[in-house]
Amino acid sequence: MGAAAGATPRQRALRIAAGAVVLDADLNLPDPARGLVLFAHGSGSSRFSPRNRHVAQLLNRAGLATVLADLLSPQEERLDERTRQMRFDIGLLAQRLVAGIDALRGDDATAGLAIGLFGASTGAAAALVAAAQRPDAVRAVVSRGGRPDLAGGSLPAVKAPTQLIVGGDDHQVIVLNRQALAELRVEKQLQIVPGAGHLFEEPGALDAVAALARDWFMRHLVANVLPP
Repeated sequence: MGAAAGATPRQRALRIAAGAVVLDADLNLPDPARGLVLFAHGSGSSRFSPRNRHVAQLLNRAGLATVLADLLSPQEERLDERTRQMRFDIGLLAQRLVAGIDALRGDDATAGLAIGLFGASTGAAAALVAAAQRPDAVRAVVSRGGRPDLAGGSLPAVKAPTQLIVGGDDHQVIVLNRQALAELRVEKQLQIVPGAGHLFEEPGALDAVAALARDWFMRHLVANVLPP
């Protein structure tokens, strides 16, 4: 799928109300935008994750808007750095994603765009739980080196086509992804990137992830654009 020609995406800071906290997010909006991908970070990452930003840039070049949002407040991030517990609170992370989905559907700039979720690590489980809770809003899910197994009983309730991407050398996570794949009742795909580890740091590995994600989102978002 070739990249769409056009100007540099418009950038805008967002503030997302999620219960008792307000989360910071960065929106990149191509003109025209052909769909929207909300990123779900995990395992201590924030909206500044270099790997997720790399993937987002390729999606932007294909004409997809992206939102990279912090799922924890600054105070929660400091607590999580010490305890490492909140990054595994899938219910909390999913709740924050649902708040983001609802906010984007209510924003004039993004309300007409079909939404996909891109989850990494524990954020992948949160993305699947959020997709199950907002089946009318989420049109596609992609997991990068994720722990979709942690979505547990939400997996059979997911309605969005789901792609799981795992590094070929990430053997334990491959097993966990295969277990989760068996629980999904939608169009689904497991893609293994040969020679890649958990973080896809090997030359070309992250580009392979980005290309797979781009093609999945273009297939399931652009073909299902919401009416104006």
